[in-house]
Amino acid sequence: MKIAKASVNICSPGRNFVTLKIETDEGIYGLGDGTLNGRELAVASYLSEHVIPCILHRDPFQTEDIWQYLYRGAYWRRGPVTMSAIAAVDMALWDIKGKALSTPVYNLLGGRSRDGVLVYAHAHGAGIDEACDDVARHLAMGYKAIRVQSGIPGLDATYGVPKGGQPYEPAERGLPSESRWSTEKYLNHVPKLFARVREQFGDDLHLLHDCHHRLSPIEAARLGRELEPFHLFWMEDPISAEFQEGFRVIREHTTTPIATGEVLNSIWDVHELIRNQWIDYTRLTLTHAGGFTALKKIADFAGLYHVRTGCHGPTDLSPVCMAAALHFDLAIHNFGIQEHMPHGKETDEVFPHSYRFEDGYMFPGDAPGLGVDLDEKLAAKFPYQRAYLPVLRKLDGTLWDW
Repeated sequence: MKIAKASVNICSPGRNFVTLKIETDEGIYGLGDGTLNGRELAVASYLSEHVIPCILHRDPFQTEDIWQYLYRGAYWRRGPVTMSAIAAVDMALWDIKGKALSTPVYNLLGGRSRDGVLVYAHAHGAGIDEACDDVARHLAMGYKAIRVQSGIPGLDATYGVPKGGQPYEPAERGLPSESRWSTEKYLNHVPKLFARVREQFGDDLHLLHDCHHRLSPIEAARLGRELEPFHLFWMEDPISAEFQEGFRVIREHTTTPIATGEVLNSIWDVHELIRNQWIDYTRLTLTHAGGFTALKKIADFAGLYHVRTGCHGPTDLSPVCMAAALHFDLAIHNFGIQEHMPHGKETDEVFPHSYRFEDGYMFPGDAPGLGVDLDEKLAAKFPYQRAYLPVLRKLDGTLWDW
């Protein structure tokens, strides 16, 4: 079996997705997600102009060698564009392997390590009352773990809180919008939010919270300590992930578990975080960190240090990535939890899939390969539309981490 051709599909059924389709000379094809929010066309060009010509006529079963060829062979390594392109190839090749062997991908990764994949939902509201109402709504849907965000008094917009009662989608059509931020208001508000949630819903519910890189190490340490009575499952991305040693300060001051990594792209980006046990969960994604071949190595390394996984799972990654994540989550031993932001109806129709949600867990299904497809005719009805994440400024106008 050889790779006969490959193509890149860019579509926007609600938001933009970049999908790589690799076809073999035996008629088997595989799909990979190469979506990079706000930089989609950069990955698409990297794939079309630089990667696809290099993989034609190769054996699709040689996933390790092809991964090393695209990573080491390019000389210029790492970074979100490069790693997203490599991930798209890697996912598609594992999809082909599964289909050729008539087995789901999780069997190729070692088989089931658990019955289902624990997932967490996003609850949010303009204020604490509204956030609690949304927690109750997700509990009624069967979720056992819920990330809670709420509006901050005195701020017009807050990360994780949608406008106008619509499903939360951070990417916005057109050029980036700007919003304002106050760390002081945020730090004063969040403990009140979780005190109320715990009081209303008890101790059995897993609670999570995302700081979205906006704090300094000592500010994050303060928040982690103040949240300790509410026993969070994790505090996510408390500081910017580039400054790894800053996590040491947080670790020294709080026992609240820490998760980070959704903007990171390789094992080298989390090496010190894991080796020093400064974090409890890695949040790298299959799409942005090089696919199964790379993320399996990261998970194995993390397991040596009692660090578990918590893969990023937003709506700005396609159902191809979600399917891949569920196969990965089901197989690896040190799985922690999986983020679940359900896609909209249009996206699900463009990417029909076999995975499902049931009673707080997700299941990848038993279809050969990844169990997800691409309706190319339907996708053509949703052309690419420029979209960006917002830009954040402090109250005095200083540009800040969104």
